[in-house]
Amino acid sequence: MNKSELVAAMSAKSELTKKDCETALKAFTDVVEAELKKGGKIQLVGFGTFEVIKRKAREGRNPATGATMKIKASKAPKFKPGKGLKDAVNKKK
Repeated sequence: MNKSELVAAMSAKSELTKKDCETALKAFTDVVEAELKKGGKIQLVGFGTFEVIKRKAREGRNPATGATMKIKASKAPKFKPGKGLKDAVNKKK
């Protein structure tokens, strides 16, 4: 599902216009991005948690040449699904 399909599905489910759903989706992604940039986390009970993880600097290999190279420390966004979402996905039909 891409963004336009998601907006259409949200519109059908909520009876809001596609424009309103697109605005809401944009606001949601902007708020999540801003909070993660600050190093915070967003916890939606039953759905999951958005947070930032820190990766340590490490050595890696260039796959083309096999040469050793240093990989800098970095931060990465992470989503950890909640129990409600896991149960919904694993529910037998």
